[in-house]
Amino acid sequence: MFFSSRVAIGQVVLANLSLLNLVGGRYLRESDVGKNYSFPDNFVFGVSTAAFQIEGAWNEGGKGESIWDTLLHENVNFTNDRSNGDVAADSYHKYMEDIDMIKNLGLGYYRTSISWSRILPNGTDANINKEGVLYYRRFFKELLKADIIPIITLYHWDIPTALMKLGGWCNAKLVDYFEDYARVVFHLFGDLIKNWITMNEIHQHCIGGYDSNFYAPALSSSGFGVYLCFHYMLLAHARAYRLYEKHFRQYQRGKVGIVLDNNWFAPKDPKSREDQEAAERYRQMHVGVIAHPIFSDTGDYPAIVRSIIDDMSRKQGFSRSRLPYFTKEEVEALRGSADFVGLNHYTTFLASASSMEEGWQLPSLDHDTGVKLEKDPSWPKSGVPWLTVHPPGLREIIKYFTKNYGRKKPIFITENGLADNGELEDYDRISYFNEYLYQVLLAIHEDGCNVQGYFAWSLMDDFEWNDGYLVKFGLYHVDFNSPNRTRTPKLSTKSYANIARTRRIDFNYLKPPKNHHHYED
Repeated sequence: MFFSSRVAIGQVVLANLSLLNLVGGRYLRESDVGKNYSFPDNFVFGVSTAAFQIEGAWNEGGKGESIWDTLLHENVNFTNDRSNGDVAADSYHKYMEDIDMIKNLGLGYYRTSISWSRILPNGTDANINKEGVLYYRRFFKELLKADIIPIITLYHWDIPTALMKLGGWCNAKLVDYFEDYARVVFHLFGDLIKNWITMNEIHQHCIGGYDSNFYAPALSSSGFGVYLCFHYMLLAHARAYRLYEKHFRQYQRGKVGIVLDNNWFAPKDPKSREDQEAAERYRQMHVGVIAHPIFSDTGDYPAIVRSIIDDMSRKQGFSRSRLPYFTKEEVEALRGSADFVGLNHYTTFLASASSMEEGWQLPSLDHDTGVKLEKDPSWPKSGVPWLTVHPPGLREIIKYFTKNYGRKKPIFITENGLADNGELEDYDRISYFNEYLYQVLLAIHEDGCNVQGYFAWSLMDDFEWNDGYLVKFGLYHVDFNSPNRTRTPKLSTKSYANIARTRRIDFNYLKPPKNHHHYED
């Protein structure tokens, strides 16, 4: 069993909705009526956060600057509310309150990250910040004292600015520096931490920060930087995994995995072969490109990804592919380099073929992929335009991953959650968790998928990247106008705690009043 355990061992939607009834805010097939599935005894429930999104204390305790610190200080209009992460939820000072919040939820697992620049202010192991080390050791010890198992991510998008000056993940040297960082962290905290995640969402980070300017470092190196970023982050992951395997696993006895972002991409017209091919092409170019080198039997990039980018590069007059090649040794180092996989999932998109869309750059990952994404207008909306509610998509991505990469590696849903406007009586979030977790039950009991855990995003309202503090994902409300960053439980805390305690979904628990306005209304 995974995790050093303290628990017992448009068209597509019409086609789907012909089999579904929306009953009391829940998607339920007629054939599922009367079923009462429960989560297995070894299934773990937790919550997720990330260092930059909650810690604050950006220049305290010897911490160096990260790319998000630098970008937001130099470009005050980058976020939609002109905010930054200088204080955020102030978890650097209030981590004991965070621990109490997790305890009040009745959860035994907490996924969060270490700030690279808080441990290594200049990015390299030539300068280890003792204050940062002591801070994280205190924090991890308090979690364990509260019977909460930490699952720690090494890199959640906050590379030290000093390394960004070298080109960030476009520079092959970053593979060495990440390995050095991993060695320091494994050595300093491996007695306390037994569950590591190397990278969070390589795909999303590289697209948003290197192919465009949506996220830090906002390079906008369209069609070039994104593939260098994919390549070197994958190699850095492999280095960290093999380092732990060779030098730490025998006596620390931990596990190391990786987290991938995996929304579901369905054909806009399920009867159209062109749309079916477009959906699969998008999955391979955006999911397989990261998953296949690690989890497939053959390793390396998917053949279709290699063929598309090589051919497109050639047609565009380049003498070599914009997607770098792995050596045979690198293919082997990557293949099998994870003890588990974390899947982050929020929503579903409809895919159809397109040769060019407004906003696409030449060259770019979008143009290479050649797929237009849309949302079905009938799907319930959330507090952000990109996230509409279609629960069956979570089951589909779990099945897809299992079909392509097998059942040997445990799957954990490491992020899943709903954005709203910050309501304390967050019935839509309750409904979202109920409906999506029901799809996890179906994937386990009916599809035989090896899903062993679920982590809600997020423990509390936080800094949501370029949306700043306008978007709310938290189970706990944070008053960002108060110097105390007061935390207040939302109604969803009771619902999620009940699911974790009973290991079942009770759709009648905390039902909304009749006059409640749903996003789908």
